[in-house]
Amino acid sequence: MSSVKSIIVENIKLPISSDDGEICSVAVKRVSASGLFGNIVSSDIYKKSVDARKKESIMFVCSVILEAECVKEVSGDTLKKYGIKIKPDCEVEFASGNEMMERRPVVIGFGPAGMFSALYLAKYGYKPLVLERGGSVSERIESVERFNREGALNVDSNIQFGAGGAGTFSDGKLTTRINDPHVQTVLSVFGEMGAPSTVLKRAKPHIGTDVLRTVVENFHGKIVSLGGEIRYNSKVTAVGDGYVMLGKEKIECGAVILAIGHSARDLYSSLFASGFDMCVKPFSVGVRIEHPTSYIDRAMYGDESLSERLGHAEYALSLRKGERGVYTFCMCPGGTVVAASSEEGGGVTNGMSNSRRDGANSNSAIAVSVLPSDVGEDPMRAVEFQRNIERRAFEAGGRNYFAPCQAVGDFLAGKAGMTPFSPSPTYRNGKVTRCSLDSVLPGSVTSMLKEGISYFGKKISGFDAPGSPLTAVESRTSSPVRIMRDERFLALSHDKIYPCGEGAGYAGGIVSAAVDGIRVAGAIISRYRPDRISEE
Repeated sequence: MSSVKSIIVENIKLPISSDDGEICSVAVKRVSASGLFGNIVSSDIYKKSVDARKKESIMFVCSVILEAECVKEVSGDTLKKYGIKIKPDCEVEFASGNEMMERRPVVIGFGPAGMFSALYLAKYGYKPLVLERGGSVSERIESVERFNREGALNVDSNIQFGAGGAGTFSDGKLTTRINDPHVQTVLSVFGEMGAPSTVLKRAKPHIGTDVLRTVVENFHGKIVSLGGEIRYNSKVTAVGDGYVMLGKEKIECGAVILAIGHSARDLYSSLFASGFDMCVKPFSVGVRIEHPTSYIDRAMYGDESLSERLGHAEYALSLRKGERGVYTFCMCPGGTVVAASSEEGGGVTNGMSNSRRDGANSNSAIAVSVLPSDVGEDPMRAVEFQRNIERRAFEAGGRNYFAPCQAVGDFLAGKAGMTPFSPSPTYRNGKVTRCSLDSVLPGSVTSMLKEGISYFGKKISGFDAPGSPLTAVESRTSSPVRIMRDERFLALSHDKIYPCGEGAGYAGGIVSAAVDGIRVAGAIISRYRPDRISEE
């Protein structure tokens, strides 16, 4: 007896002149040739990417999803032969546990991990309370714009802290290397919350800072409509089993999710001092490089006009020398370099693009790995390593949140120099101070940056153009510490505290943090019953 199955046909390569109908037609023919399926009910693009390695024959690389009647017993060998796989079920369902939770759970942080854990707890009736140290989206916009204009930093509501987490004022990239069935769930939820439908089909999905702000507001509205509560400007200062502290105010709770983000250094210090088991994890530091968007399009595609069909070009480059590596990270086509400080006296940069990616410059971090020997075993020394670099950047910039900046040619030559910037730096509309980056970053980092930039110039002609600005410092690539947890997602030696997401050291971007948020919420749901929760 036949049944309809959702199947995915992978690795379809066609010229970029091909439309979606032609791509789906190839998939249908391949499925028919397998002999396993009969009537094709529907077909659509599942994922699409661009392979521009050979500029004379740029190709689409696609996967197509089909609903098809299964007429024979599915053979794994046959599926593999024809590049077909059965679509995994991405529905998230949890069965409530038996332990009583008499007070609602508290989620610390409203970044991706906090948003998704709170959403699923709310869906299942747990009435979570979210405590976010930063402001709402509108409050963050105001404080970030004031910082850009005046250099007046709000240390609790900025590019790092507030509704949506650091990603809200970054780029909204939904690319991930993790292989987890919840990834498609995360993309689908983002779509439900207002992200463009393309996030479900692009191999490298991107929302854009402008659209992501609306998505975050929709998350807020959905969680509240399901019985949750979100309090902004609520800075947690201490955490224990069954309670959190907001200064002198104590809030009792049934469980705590530590979705604190990678920049919550004061809370890291509080947790470490109170006995939480923490360790140093791999992280990186570096700079932001900028090129004209049109130049990167031309370098990657051979013809910059192809960006109208393919979108502005992206790149990913890396080099390893012994134990240390250098790589491009968070590449932002048509974007800007943004001021991302969250501590007084520290200079930090990041990159962002809006949804249209229509800025004159493209930028990327160039990051160098920090080795355990650089920081030792004390997790607070890893935090201090980042902080010291940021302080040097602040000093070199002029102690006014101007960013230290050096042209590539001068940096490679080891001189302060006055090579004209081309293109002009976008950080705070050009509020940069020329300096030698060798005075800001450790020698182990600058030496690898120089090797990497020269090597990347051989991979992408002009990457090492003498006038390209290098803006410092990119120091918040990820958390430098991990809050240890067991197989139940519980912090070691604690019974009600759940480290979660990028800030706790278990994710490396929006999607992986969101996936971890779902998994941690699932652990709580599977342990507790929600039917006696008090909101007091």
